Amino acid sequence: MTADAWVVVGLCAVSTATIKGIGPFALGGRPLPAAATRVIALLAPALLAALVVTGVFSENGHLHLGDEAVGVLAGGAAALRDASILVCVVLAAVVTAALRALT
Repeated sequence: MTADAWVVVGLCAVSTATIKGIGPFALGGRPLPAAATRVIALLAPALLAALVVTGVFSENGHLHLGDEAVGVLAGGAAALRDASILVCVVLAAVVTAALRALT
């Protein structure tokens, strides 16, 4: 890695530590309100869903319905039928790979 890359990694580490430290410093040892705790618990699944949607359904900033979208829909359909997460992921990968091989 170049020196510039290490500087970026270092700045990211410092900014992450600073952001994580602001919360406890601002609260002064008091617990978070219950409403804030419930909202924070929902942030991780929402962010993960947003990353999946933008990664699957967009290309160069535009809506794109391709083989990845069909794979995710196949995995989602398996999840709706109470399949295990492993089955859903493998099914999505197989469907995506099959469509890529055909096109």
